[in-house]
Amino acid sequence: MSDKTPPGDRIAKVIARAGLASRREAERMIEARRVAVNGRVIDRAALNVTSSDRITVDGRPLEAPEPPRLWLYHKPTGLVTTTRDEQGRQTIFDALPDDLPRVMSVGRLDINSEGLLLLTNDGGVKRKLELPSTGWLRRYRVRVNGRPEDATFEPLRKGLTLDGEQFQPMQVTLDRQQGANAWVTVAIREGKNREVRRAMEAVGLSVNRLIRVSYGPFQLGQLKSGAVEEVRPRILRDQLGMEETPEEPKTGTATKARRKKPVPRRRRK
Repeated sequence: MSDKTPPGDRIAKVIARAGLASRREAERMIEARRVAVNGRVIDRAALNVTSSDRITVDGRPLEAPEPPRLWLYHKPTGLVTTTRDEQGRQTIFDALPDDLPRVMSVGRLDINSEGLLLLTNDGGVKRKLELPSTGWLRRYRVRVNGRPEDATFEPLRKGLTLDGEQFQPMQVTLDRQQGANAWVTVAIREGKNREVRRAMEAVGLSVNRLIRVSYGPFQLGQLKSGAVEEVRPRILRDQLGMEETPEEPKTGTATKARRKKPVPRRRRK
């Protein structure tokens, strides 16, 4: 029995690269017996395939992988960052422009948060951007109720432990007092669930507005609420250390997302 790794890539990775689903969603498709390789239905994702293999999903041939692409999206409040919501609330995918291909969000922003959310058509790019090892700063403008002093945030700068969960030290700057509220700039490297809100609550402050203004080298800038703007392929390659692809997609200017009624997730034709 050979220990040599079979040639090619895992089937779920290939499906994700084709823009049809995330890798996890592809694994669920396989388990549901919706995927066939060379005419044979498979039910396990532990399979490597090459370009010579014929792959179909729901009886349709799998398209060739699309070049990796990345978009900046100014998420408004009131939208959840999931493909479906059990409570029937609107998701970001209900509000994105119709001409956008199938995309995945890089990380999340909760329903009451706004600002920069990265979107990509490539599962590998998504994972690379989310890896803790990248150490990219997520920077937020935060409005809190109260009159904090600079010393108020010292526990956050040292690192907190909340409910047994360790938070890495945060960069916190007290910007200005505005009536009963104060504006603070916070930078974190982990992005745990509701991390900034929970940290502020730990020092006696409640957050009433939270805007993500940057994610690593990618900036919100002047992008209007609800608008989407594609990152130029060269910038994406340079920031992620990717190789140049033979054909690059055309990038456009920022597009204002139109509000739509919730619809089932679109499938690529």
